[in-house]
Amino acid sequence: MAQSKGKILVTPRSLSAKGHPALEALTEAGYEIVYAAPGRQPSEQELLAVLPACVGFLAGVECISAAVLKAATKLKVISRNGTGIENIDPQAAAEMGIRICRAVGANARGVAELAMGLILSVVRSVPFSDAALKGQSWQRRKGIELDGRRLGLIGCGRIGKLLCGFALGFGMKVLACDLYPDVAFAPSPDFAYCELDRMLGEADVISLHCPPSRDGKPVIDASAIAAMTKGVYIVNTARGSLVDTDAMLAALESGQVSGLAVDAFEAEPPTDWRLATHSRVIATPHIGGFTEESVARASSVAVENLLASLGDG
Repeated sequence: MAQSKGKILVTPRSLSAKGHPALEALTEAGYEIVYAAPGRQPSEQELLAVLPACVGFLAGVECISAAVLKAATKLKVISRNGTGIENIDPQAAAEMGIRICRAVGANARGVAELAMGLILSVVRSVPFSDAALKGQSWQRRKGIELDGRRLGLIGCGRIGKLLCGFALGFGMKVLACDLYPDVAFAPSPDFAYCELDRMLGEADVISLHCPPSRDGKPVIDASAIAAMTKGVYIVNTARGSLVDTDAMLAALESGQVSGLAVDAFEAEPPTDWRLATHSRVIATPHIGGFTEESVARASSVAVENLLASLGDG
């Protein structure tokens, strides 16, 4: 048997629970695949127990702290199976000479389709109606139609652009706020880039598709909510930290926000269940990129990036 070129840690839950055919390229190239916490996010201690022996790391959204990176003296590359890298300490990675790679856009379709599904579900209270009937209770909540309504996008990258297309197909008008707007993207006269203040004041539905702010403060806080149209609906498939939980709960109770749909939490599973269990919240367990197609694309790109960085691509 040929000697292993080294160990590669795999932590994304979609891969560590049952494996994936995309990982076969790593073993075929001579690497040994190891897992820290199969089927769940590893803790810092679990990463510290495994990562120091690894040359590569196919990482999920778990926190990869400076302490973990400084202990990983053999590590050459971290390859994310998604776009976000805010879970990785950038200074420690740079100090250790660890390369960071992203699978840009690999799960965009899955997330955008989920966001559209959540918009339809939250404006028509689909889960509420289903749960009532399953409890043998006939209850109804009046919804809204999307035709002519305004969708506000906070972030208009690959996911936002796909969702924009879906929304336009439903007859919506779309306002997008982005730090680096793509001026070449002009899909319809019903689409426009605008400042955040305008979007907050005009949108009937707001969908979040941006990374956390650099200062760590929520994008949707009490002041942002107060500036919104009364009865607005909000969808968050990006990051839990983008929304101030206390402010959102108050807005749901007052009716300033009619409904919230959320697919991302600050801790997963949540340690604070108040939003997930609220009667006007639709909660899903971070399933945006959890489709057969998105997992396959993201895994393949992450593996390719690993092998290229390790000199086997």
